[in-house]
Amino acid sequence: MKVKDIMTEPVITIGENAPLQEVAQIMLDQRIGGVPVINERGDLTGIVTESDFIAKEKCVPFSMFRAPQLFGTWLGKDAEGLYAAAANIAAQEIMSRNVVTVTENASIEEVLGLILRYDINRIPVVKDRKPVGIVARRDLLRVMKTNQTRASHGVGAT
Repeated sequence: MKVKDIMTEPVITIGENAPLQEVAQIMLDQRIGGVPVINERGDLTGIVTESDFIAKEKCVPFSMFRAPQLFGTWLGKDAEGLYAAAANIAAQEIMSRNVVTVTENASIEEVLGLILRYDINRIPVVKDRKPVGIVARRDLLRVMKTNQTRASHGVGAT
């Protein structure tokens, strides 16, 4: 089975300058955990995921001390204020730039290996640097369900 058989298409994308408020709304409305970021030519340049909206522990410069940081700002007691101030930050400011991708002809085993190796939840599917689909862990669960249904009906899974 190939990626093209299980990927979600068309993929929902956002532009590099999309404000985070819009990105969050798209993710909530579409019930997705990540959205590929494209430039004006439609080329994939990054990805914004749910984890980009959550504070991450970062080392304080010149110290071993770790503290929470959100949207590149050290998090104090006013997380709500920080979220409000971040509403108009552009997606390109927080997106992950080194995106793991696959093509439509990649195998399911290859995708699974990448998800496990990089501990990620989704992989954009690209053709000529343009996102054409996305494969998430949920899509891999569907493969298992499909194969289980086939087996229970006496059909060999191929």
